[in-house]
Order: sequence, then C-alpha cells, then structure tokens
Amino acid sequence: MECDEGTRDISVRGQQEILLSETRPTENVRREQPKMKQIISACNKEIRITGRLLRIGRAEGDGYESIEAPETMVEGLRTCGVRIDLFTFLQLQPETLPKYDYPMELDNAAVVPVSTFDQWWNQQIRPEARNRARQAEKKGVVLREVPFDDVLAKGIWEIYNESPFRQGRRFPHYGKDLKTVYAESATFLDSSFFIGAFFRDKLIGFVKLTTDQSKTRANLMNILSAIEHRDKAPTNALIAHSVRSCADRGIQQLVYQRFAYGNKEADGIMKFKQVNGFKRVDLPRYYVPITTLGSVAFRMGLHHPLIDRIPKSAAGKLRELRNSWYSRRFQTVKEST
Repeated sequence: MECDEGTRDISVRGQQEILLSETRPTENVRREQPKMKQIISACNKEIRITGRLLRIGRAEGDGYESIEAPETMVEGLRTCGVRIDLFTFLQLQPETLPKYDYPMELDNAAVVPVSTFDQWWNQQIRPEARNRARQAEKKGVVLREVPFDDVLAKGIWEIYNESPFRQGRRFPHYGKDLKTVYAESATFLDSSFFIGAFFRDKLIGFVKLTTDQSKTRANLMNILSAIEHRDKAPTNALIAHSVRSCADRGIQQLVYQRFAYGNKEADGIMKFKQVNGFKRVDLPRYYVPITTLGSVAFRMGLHHPLIDRIPKSAAGKLRELRNSWYSRRFQTVKEST
C-alpha cells in the first residue's frame, strides 16, 4: 500500500478544531471545557490527534477498519511535519495473536458471532433479552432500516438533546446544533447502514452499523434510545434487528465496542451485552512511539487515562461520587426548566 503522492504527502485539515458540549442557555448546566483535536490525512486515512502535552494519533476508523500496511503509515507519520508522539491501532479479527513487532497491550471487543437470526435468538441470548425485545413489539415499536437524510439527522438530534446526563455522566452530544449532529452522523456512509426504532412514526432510538473492509464484521458505531421511551425497550429491539440485518448480509460478527473498559467494574452496560450474547475477545492494540516523548510516556503508562491508573476500588468510589453528583445536578436542571 502506498500513500497518495508518497508517504510524505500528508495534508493537515484545519489547524485545531474545538469540540464543545454546548448547553441550551436556558438550562442551568455548565459547559464542558473544550477538547483539542487535530485531523490529518495520511495514506487515505484520516488520523485524529488528541492531547496537549502527549499527542496521540489514531485512525478515525480505529476499531472499525484495519490498518493494512502499518509500516507505511508509521513512516508517513514520522515525516509529516505534524507532531505525533504516539500512534496506536487495533488489530482486528479474525487474527487475535500479535502479528506485528510494535509495542502492544491487550485491548478487547464485545463480539457476537452471527450465522442466522434464529441461531442467535434461540441459542445465544438469555431469556431476558428475548422478553425485552418482544416487549418493544407488543408496545407498538416498529423497527426498520432507514436512509441517512435530514429527517433521520433531526431525529438523532432530538434524542441527543433529551438530557444533559446519561448513565451517570455528562452526555457529550447534548447541546450540539443540528448541523453538527448531521456532520458527525454522516461519517463512513459508504460502509454504514442505519436502523430506526419508531413509536407512532416518531424516532425513539437508532443504531448506526459500520462494516470493515471485508464486509464480514459490523460495528455498532452508535446506538441510543430516548429516555422517555425506555419502558418500551427500544434498545433491545435495535440489537435484535441489527443481528437480523447482519445475518441477511452475510456479516459474521457484530461488535459492540469494548466489553470492558480499563479498571471499570462490571456495570449495567456490560450486563446488557452479556444477556444479548456478546462475549469478550482480546485483541492486540499497538502503540508505536514516533518521538522520544512518546517512547517515555508509553513506558510510564501515561498513554492511559488517569482514571485507569487509579486503584480499581478507589476508581469505583470516584465513579459513585460522580454519578451521585450528576443525579442531583440533573434534578436541579429539570426543576429549573
């Protein structure tokens, strides 16, 4: 694989983009601090660079698409003229044993093998998942694949702006305008398809599935349902329809992001994945130092978030405090509106 115009021809798209989780001015919620990111194009891949002191680069499709020629990519990044201290990429299935000589750590994915929908429905999931998916149908939820257009983007935007907090933390998409939501949802359209959950013709949940280059592996890039309609179990129905759509396309694996995150203890999302048939698969994640700072930072473990370097018990207590604070904060928001 060769980069366009050689590995040294890497263009910078923009200089710095500011990401803000904006809030509506009438609501009593503080704005998050902006996060700095930079995106460059290398070897037909967009590379996202994050961090101020330690600048880490990864493909925009990291976890969704393979880096097929990492040596070429690394050489291009070394000579691009934009500082990247550490480049990371995930080795995707079917190969789970390390195939490159770069420094690596084990990462993981939540994966459900797909052959037929009936096999998944009858053999791979727990009764709880079946009951919840049936509940959605009984309560009038309709599932169907939908094209990405202005109507879908508006429905996604409305779900994003339902609440500033989800799962005990600030929700990063809350407060974004419709134009931003459209642009962020329109990535990887050539390799993606959308499924909507509708109640009385209103979108109450959606999933975006993105396939890899082989078209045998689909990732749940985004799945979200309206809090107001949780009693109808739309998320369970979306998972079931995702498996059906994958089986119809001959897609052999459905991936739901990671199974476990750092030192985070088992929670409701992990249980949700388990009852729906997802299992943990360990995969090599490579970290390639580009600069001396990147090499030192990797050896010291500074490439991991601070929360992952805190003892597990202490991290759990901090998460409980955060959840409690956000719960009280969310109640204040609801009262003020």
